[in-house]
Amino acid sequence: MMAVKLPFTLDRGAGAAAAFGVIVLQADETLEGEFAGLFSRPGLALYHTRVPSGAEVTPETLARMERDLPNAAALLPDAGDLDVVAYACTSGATVIGQENVAAAIRTAHPNAKTTDPLSAVVAACRHLEIRKLGIVSPYVAEVSTAMRNLLETNGLTISAFGSFEQSEEAVVARISSQSVHDAICALGQSEGVDGVFASCTNLRTFDIIDQAETAIGKPVITSNQALAWHMLTLAGVETAGVGPGALFGAGP
Repeated sequence: MMAVKLPFTLDRGAGAAAAFGVIVLQADETLEGEFAGLFSRPGLALYHTRVPSGAEVTPETLARMERDLPNAAALLPDAGDLDVVAYACTSGATVIGQENVAAAIRTAHPNAKTTDPLSAVVAACRHLEIRKLGIVSPYVAEVSTAMRNLLETNGLTISAFGSFEQSEEAVVARISSQSVHDAICALGQSEGVDGVFASCTNLRTFDIIDQAETAIGKPVITSNQALAWHMLTLAGVETAGVGPGALFGAGP
């Protein structure tokens, strides 16, 4: 058998237009499936890494993730600069702090833009001109309260709130999409609500966003939807029609 050294040329790789990294929780079962179709266009590359996370969502388990974020970020490819790196945990960003999350990511990717679901939701609300927000949360009261307070410091009024009051990630990942839809509709019907935010990257929402928006006639924002939209927006990538809901230009 003859062995031949083959010629080749180089190009800019899979992320020639934009390259993204996302730090997913060890306990997250939802984000990767919901993200799958949003970054599949030619020239875009999406890389995942995982960060250790507790089976339960408490302020203590969330705070412990901060020390592991730099190592998780360092496991993303570094042959070239990533355009955007995201930390995919709404409650974690609340407890750790958005600036601390960004600093942890930049230890490994100093030139990347950074985001997290909380920052993304604030940006999404501004984009959609939502000021009075209804929130569907899966969290226990202590975590939900911290998130609500942080959103209010960013200029939002929390006009309606409801929670499934769960601490176990495995339970949150198995809350039915219909339950999420019904919760969004229950809060979104209030005249004092401009839009509804369903929080948590482990909450399954993509298959009910459009349906819920039609039912309430208002925008619906979810953690995974907002995070993907913000990542694409920060990289200057077109978002219209790419994903579900008014945020991607397909709303009520």
